[in-house]
Amino acid sequence: MARPLRFPAPLRPGDRVAVTAPSAGVEGPSAARIDFCLDWLRGRGYDVVVGECLYGDGLTSAPAEQRAAELTRMLADPAIHCVVPPWGGETAIDMVDLLDWDALADAEPTWLVGYSDMSTVLVPLTTRLGWATLHGDNLADTPYAVPDGLLHWLDLAGGPGPFVQRDSGLVAEWVRFEEDVRATEWRHVGEGGWEVEGGGRLDVTGRLVGGCAETIANLAGTPYGDVRAWAEGLDEPTIVYVEACEEHAVNICRYLHSLRLAGWFDRAAAVLVGRTNAPDHADLTQREAVLDALGRLDLPIVWDLEIGHVPPHLPLVNGALARVAVDGDTREITQTLA
Repeated sequence: MARPLRFPAPLRPGDRVAVTAPSAGVEGPSAARIDFCLDWLRGRGYDVVVGECLYGDGLTSAPAEQRAAELTRMLADPAIHCVVPPWGGETAIDMVDLLDWDALADAEPTWLVGYSDMSTVLVPLTTRLGWATLHGDNLADTPYAVPDGLLHWLDLAGGPGPFVQRDSGLVAEWVRFEEDVRATEWRHVGEGGWEVEGGGRLDVTGRLVGGCAETIANLAGTPYGDVRAWAEGLDEPTIVYVEACEEHAVNICRYLHSLRLAGWFDRAAAVLVGRTNAPDHADLTQREAVLDALGRLDLPIVWDLEIGHVPPHLPLVNGALARVAVDGDTREITQTLA
């Protein structure tokens, strides 16, 4: 039986924020960026502590057992109110079954923030423990200014809401660390907007769950990604969000079929799809990949939200009750943490 939803206490200046790397570690020129980001958080009044599994020059910051132990300790420590990674990575899945799930079940929920490979950890915390988790900027992106219409992940972690965010219309890119380790403004490269597949309007409400397609698909069919069972224990339908990092469209198509077959969309009221720069295949575009896998479900699909690897970033809370409305000039999502 799914555990009841639990929302971490609001994060306030003065609270302790812990930084660890459950996946890729920090090395080389990137270290200066992370140092700047740590100081940025401290400058806003947070008590920032750094774990032993932050710096590292391999595929991961440390062995899986060490990363799992440190993340468990941080999440279970009542003195720590939030845990944020420097960024994602490739293989956080190697430590998911090594977390001390019994210890975490006995602990009060703590905010875990991130996206990309961090989806591999965010989803099971929500579906196994009922903890709300925050799909938002990793530490390296946290100092970037938020464009009109969007909110910072610190805003969502700071209270129950409701939090209203609107289509920013902005397509941006990162400033490379080698150019400016202290960058706080996205580089504007274009304009974009949310749209409903097939046109028309949309107004749906449901509990949010989702993440990066390349990582969450590997949880499908395991005890760490049983969204079907989690959704069956809810009083509301779900709103599932997905985004592609870098895989070409055929692989994205496979991943989304895997999620469909595992029941991720069985109780969905809609699907939100993040804007992506991932490549098309010669015979399949990224949008066609989504429609091939999910079009048969007869669910409304909203395209091009700012929820992935194309900045800026619209933070979403797994477990939040969300209303998504797209109608004429209205393009907004409202999240309530209750």
